[in-house]
Amino acid sequence: MLLLYNIGINIYYGLVYLASIFNNKANLWIKGRREQRVRPLESGIWFHFASLGEFEQGRPVLEKTRMLYPQHKIVITFFSPSGYEIRKNTPLADAVYYLPLDTAKNAREFISAIKPVMAIFTKYEYWYHYFNELHKQHVPLYIISGIFRPGQVFFKWYGGLHRQMLKLVTWFFVQDIASKHLLHDVGITNVTISGDTRFDRVWANAQQPKELPEIAAFKNGQKLFIAGSTWPADEKLIAGLIAQHPDWKFIIAPHEIGEDKINGLVNLLPKDTTIKFSQISNLKSNVSHLIIDNIGMLSSLYQYADIAYIGGGFGAGIHNTLEAAAFGMPVIFGPKYDKFKEAKDLVELKAGFSINDVEGLQIVAGRLMKDEIFRRATAKTAKDYVQQHIGATDAIMTYIKEKH
Repeated sequence: MLLLYNIGINIYYGLVYLASIFNNKANLWIKGRREQRVRPLESGIWFHFASLGEFEQGRPVLEKTRMLYPQHKIVITFFSPSGYEIRKNTPLADAVYYLPLDTAKNAREFISAIKPVMAIFTKYEYWYHYFNELHKQHVPLYIISGIFRPGQVFFKWYGGLHRQMLKLVTWFFVQDIASKHLLHDVGITNVTISGDTRFDRVWANAQQPKELPEIAAFKNGQKLFIAGSTWPADEKLIAGLIAQHPDWKFIIAPHEIGEDKINGLVNLLPKDTTIKFSQISNLKSNVSHLIIDNIGMLSSLYQYADIAYIGGGFGAGIHNTLEAAAFGMPVIFGPKYDKFKEAKDLVELKAGFSINDVEGLQIVAGRLMKDEIFRRATAKTAKDYVQQHIGATDAIMTYIKEKH
């Protein structure tokens, strides 16, 4: 099985290399790893994140670690360019790298260079050679905000190598009891149900959000619908909703902000009443549709919203619903949310609403827009849900402090 794993890793690298010829993200993935030089450290603490979303998820633990262990250097690695390129200069780390390809040689050299006293991986990303090398060098490895589902390879008959990876983890901090039971079923008992650190992150953000005076001026006391992390399939639905509700203002923050993507979105919306955020200095009173053409504002934008739509539900899966829910508002999203516990919880609580098409969006959003009592009730439920689930960071750090 290890031989097949190694072959698969090298095939993956080859495919990304070929894609890098015409795909910028793949090019960054290859170039970043090829050009980086890992600086030797003493006594590092290593945090690994798949991408930007996992960075924000694990950030509360990262911040607490930085505060409690000032004598140690913090090293961050990312698998994806979308995390590395945005957070490569974060003041929370002493060094930020792309995770080198998972080979025995790379793992040995990287871990020997940064000399970690512990390693903390957020949610997922299981790499055999890195886990094995940490184990060989007696470095504790913690998985935080872990979540497991029956369909994952760990629980299949052919998942022996991946179950072996699980056994190399020092301690799991999982989001729910179902994950604990799945791990127990394969003989993994070093597990604590701590919850999801994203709740701590989004709650802290909602208590002290960054003020955006340009957005306040755009809203100008009117009701505001924000669509965050949208893809073209989402944006077509939102365009139809805009036509039906001229009394509401709309902000769309697309997931991708390339020039072609932004121009395509501009052409989808009413020309005379739409501007991009980069043009907001030219804001006029008749403008009611705003396109965010930068990265990093979304988590602060939600403080001004009354209803949020979360994109991605017509593709690989929805983006972060909790950022919006923490500010106290109902959230709407597409049908692909089954891998996201918090989305399922919000739907069950009737504070989150899944739609399948434009008619579904118009029905759900229409009721929320017209029924103030209903909207306020769902908003309170969403906010209460987030508040009731904070505390994962403290549970994790209490354990780690006892061991280190």
